[in-house]
Amino acid sequence: MLTARENFLRAARGQQPEYIPTYSLFWGRNGAPFFRPQPDENGVTRNLFGVESVRDQGGITDAAMPKTWDYVLDDIRKWGDVIKLPNPDDISKSEWEAAAKEARDNHDWELPFGGGAGNPGVFQILMGVMGFTEGLIACLEEPDYVKEFYAYVMDYTTKMAKNYAFYYKPDYTNLADDIAHELAPFLSVEVFRDIIAPCWRAYYDIFRADDIVLGHHNCGWFEPYLEDLVSMGVTFWDPVQSSNDAFAIKEKYGNKIVLCQGFESRFTKAGTVTEEEIRAQFREYVTKMAAGGGWAYLGRSGRRPDLPPLDTPPEEPVYSAFSDNFYLDKRIGVWVNDEFIKMQYTFYN
Repeated sequence: MLTARENFLRAARGQQPEYIPTYSLFWGRNGAPFFRPQPDENGVTRNLFGVESVRDQGGITDAAMPKTWDYVLDDIRKWGDVIKLPNPDDISKSEWEAAAKEARDNHDWELPFGGGAGNPGVFQILMGVMGFTEGLIACLEEPDYVKEFYAYVMDYTTKMAKNYAFYYKPDYTNLADDIAHELAPFLSVEVFRDIIAPCWRAYYDIFRADDIVLGHHNCGWFEPYLEDLVSMGVTFWDPVQSSNDAFAIKEKYGNKIVLCQGFESRFTKAGTVTEEEIRAQFREYVTKMAAGGGWAYLGRSGRRPDLPPLDTPPEEPVYSAFSDNFYLDKRIGVWVNDEFIKMQYTFYN
C-alpha cells in the first residue's frame, strides 16, 4: 500500500490515488529558519515588516496575528521609508545546507515533505502593515505604489524561494494568502490579476521549474480566482469551504486540482439532524467528490496534535464558525470521521 505521502502526491499530480488521500496544512511546517522573528527584551515579537504579533486567544488555532491597531504604514507612497527587509544573500551555502539537512533528517517520511520561503502571501503582508481599510484603498487608489512595494517584497521572496527549492528539495510548496471573506473576495478579479496574481505566479514558477508540486491555502469564497490559480500550475487547494460550489468545481476540473475539504455542518441538508442522516449525507458527499481522484479529506489528519481528539466529549461548548449548535458540530465531527475511516481504503476498490 502507498504511504500517505505517496498517495497524496499521486493525487496532486493528477492521478487517481490508491485510496482517498488526507491532507493537513500542518505538514508544510518545514520552512527555512532564517530571519524568523524573535521576542525582544520586552517580550514583543515583530515580523520582518515591523508588525507586532499578538496571540489570537480563543481563536481556532490560537495563532499569532498582526496587531489590529497601531499599523506601521499609513501611506503606501512612503513604504520605502518604513519597510526594510533583510538580505537573503547574507545566508551562506553552508547555512542553507545545514538547515535543509536538519529538516529532512527530522521529517516523518510517511508524510509529504512541504514548506516554503517563509513569507506569507503578498495580500496578507499589505493588510498586515496597513490594515484592511487603508490596504484595500491603496490597491484601488495607488496601484503603482502597491506594485513597487510588492516588487521589493518579491525580490526578497524569490531569492529565498530559489534557495529553498534547491537545498530543501520539498515534495510540495504551499503558498498561503487568504484573499477572500466567507461570502466574497476582498478584491475584484481585475484588481487581483493586475496586482496579486503576478506575485503568486513568480513564486510558483520557481518551484514549478523543478517539478515541485504546488499547493495554495485560501479560506473563504475563493472560487472566482480559481481559474487563474490553476493556470499557474497549482494542483491542490485547501480549504474548499462551503461558500464555494465544490460540486461545480469538481465537475469542471476533475482531478486537475485536488480539493482539500472537511465536512462543515453547513453541508448538511435542512432538517438533517439525526446521526444516520448525517452519516448518509457524508457518504453521499464523498462519493461525488472523490470519484476519479481530485479530492482529499481535511479531517482528523488536519488537527494539531496538541488539541484534543475529535471524539473527546466537550466539557464546554466548542467554538465553531459553522453554526450556533456547538454540541451538534462536535458530534458531526465524530460521526463523519468514523464514516471516512470506513470508506478511505475501500472506495477505489
